[in-house]
Amino acid sequence: SACGLSAGSSRTSGAGAIHGIWIMSSADFESFVEAVSGRRGEGASSNDLPAYERVTVLGGGVDARLIASLCLAEGADVTMFSAYGRELDVLRGAGGITLRGEGPTGSYQIDNEDGISIRTTAELDRAVAGANLVFLTGPVHKQRTYAMVLADHLSDGQVLVLAPGRSLGAVEAAWLLRIGGATADVTIIEAQSLPYWVRQEGSVLHLTSCAASAAGALPSNRQNAVVALQRFLPNIVPAVSTVHSGFSDGSGLVEVPALLLGGPGIGDGRKELPPGAVALEEHATFRTLIGERHLTVINAMAEERRSVAARFGVRDLPDTATWLDAHAGEASGPSARPVPDPETASHLVRCAVIGSLVPLVSAARLANVPAPATEAMVALAATVLGGDLSTAGRRLETIGVDAGSIDDARRIMDSIARGGR
Repeated sequence: SACGLSAGSSRTSGAGAIHGIWIMSSADFESFVEAVSGRRGEGASSNDLPAYERVTVLGGGVDARLIASLCLAEGADVTMFSAYGRELDVLRGAGGITLRGEGPTGSYQIDNEDGISIRTTAELDRAVAGANLVFLTGPVHKQRTYAMVLADHLSDGQVLVLAPGRSLGAVEAAWLLRIGGATADVTIIEAQSLPYWVRQEGSVLHLTSCAASAAGALPSNRQNAVVALQRFLPNIVPAVSTVHSGFSDGSGLVEVPALLLGGPGIGDGRKELPPGAVALEEHATFRTLIGERHLTVINAMAEERRSVAARFGVRDLPDTATWLDAHAGEASGPSARPVPDPETASHLVRCAVIGSLVPLVSAARLANVPAPATEAMVALAATVLGGDLSTAGRRLETIGVDAGSIDDARRIMDSIARGGR
């Protein structure tokens, strides 16, 4: 596939030690992830694709509006939930969401009692009740909040989707549900991107196409849930597990250098214009933020991610060019990613650090693999944005894996699985 993922291609036959360093197979780590989250893979698979006829989208931001429109376009019954009155007022005041550009185009009505439309609500319990598929959208902190408050409202058989899930998103959500007391047998999908990038103008969303990206399911043997999700997210490629989809997340290693490093000292990817010439607006794209020196940083971070992933038995990660296509898009045309405004860029950097780079650093420390470039970008982002992003980020120890080595982590997982911790 375009993401370098194929079912069954990455599993090693077992764990072992090389030069005194413990190497965990992806199958072992997959079991360890499912144990800590309280999920069980045995007996949960089905040969039939689930029918996602009733969809709930949690959130009212741009991603939520895009997802709701894509699901309605495919004939699903769609409800949008937001706890923010202003978001609901904006949605209801607009009367609809209009899509332009790539993908399904047209206008999708909101709260139209006389026809098919997206329904909005501020009541979480009613929004989730009866839904086959629930999307958790927005930045990482909102996805965490949704996971915590959903614990009392989920039913057996429901599927939760984090979009984008970044690294360890599904594992963190499962852990939060578990400590919140959730007992329902649900499936969690970590999708690494949506099918389109969005440039917003009022109620109009201008779309450009994203490249293929990985999506994993927890428990891992419920890949049919991912396949069925392609109805709404056609760019996702089923990964062997959320361990694979998590390491396949290259968002942080592309987005953070592109958005934080700039100016004449480092340059960018734009072509030099003759004196007096003005660059065309359509050439101001995300990909043109990236110059040769950005690529040096990105390549270093990509190699660190591959080295860490290899210690966990995942050795088929995308190459750097594929990661660039997936997260920076093309320099122009229908697959070009728009340059975000400053506020959106700050939110993107924060989410990419806590949801993509910090998990990598956490895994690197557990595996005793140096990751200086990734750690440096985390430190730089924390200095620029303020706050302790390392502490706020997704880390193995914050989902109960407080261990000094992978071998220790396995023992902790066994204890958790037996209910001893």
